[in-house]
Amino acid sequence: MCRVLDVSVSGYYQWTQRSESNRSIETRKVQEAIKRIHKENREIYGSPRIAICLQEEGFRCSKPRTARLMRSMGIRSKVAKKFKVTTDSNHKEPIAHNLLDQVFVGDFINDAWTSDLTYVWTGSGWLYLTVIMDLYNREIIGHSFSKRMTAETTVNPALDMALITGDQTEG
Repeated sequence: MCRVLDVSVSGYYQWTQRSESNRSIETRKVQEAIKRIHKENREIYGSPRIAICLQEEGFRCSKPRTARLMRSMGIRSKVAKKFKVTTDSNHKEPIAHNLLDQVFVGDFINDAWTSDLTYVWTGSGWLYLTVIMDLYNREIIGHSFSKRMTAETTVNPALDMALITGDQTEG
């Protein structure tokens, strides 16, 4: 091995007996502190905040060094996704009249239905869910899951199911 690495045998054995350098000891302590600070702060702190915490604890560690050590340890901050508005209420399309006027009660089966569409994050991406409820008995009479948010893939199948279910409960 010494021949391949082009080092003397005595130099190799001297290297194996050498004690750990001060810089190496300090780096190990800083890495342990980084792990602890990162965990204590729900893994949301990045290198700038962790560098400040390290300096408050007495370590002499810059932001670039902290970032480099975090990168070498595979530690990253969890970044919260920004809120994205998905509803556009400022449009010129016709708006349907509110026939229920916030009175969510049905006097008999199939008297009034209500519906909602939402989206759910899954391991395979976003799924869109449409649900239709009969206000008389609060029964879900139609629902639909879809990978795309279009009327053809979400609302229409839920409405078709509700029409079939509604016909069966009425008779």
